[in-house]
Amino acid sequence: MKTLLIWIAAFTLPLTVMAQEKTKEMKTLMEETKLSCKLTTPELQQRKKTVIGELKNQVLEKTETDKGFKYKFNGSDKMLDLLNSFIKTERLCCSFFVFNLTASSDNSFAWLELSGPEGTKDFIKHEIEF
Repeated sequence: MKTLLIWIAAFTLPLTVMAQEKTKEMKTLMEETKLSCKLTTPELQQRKKTVIGELKNQVLEKTETDKGFKYKFNGSDKMLDLLNSFIKTERLCCSFFVFNLTASSDNSFAWLELSGPEGTKDFIKHEIEF
């Protein structure tokens, strides 16, 4: 009986260690892929009031996509400059975003699409409230 217990312990211990290591690897991977903004809370709140707030007030249409949202704006040069500025600064703090900016040739509209990995849509809704 003692030999059997030693054999079971010798056989299951490596499996337990391997399972623990796999759990740690998965946890690390999940933490690394977690969506987060590099801005501090006060910085993010200020950004919501200024740049994001200004854009939100000018949205003509909002469409949900599989991985995020599309926003329609007027297609003026001023609006394109504002959208381009938003993209440039947002890339610095939210590096997981994928941006797609489409502008009509007749200046009538521009579409900004924000997308990214799983969880991006919820991040947009709840964190930046855009």
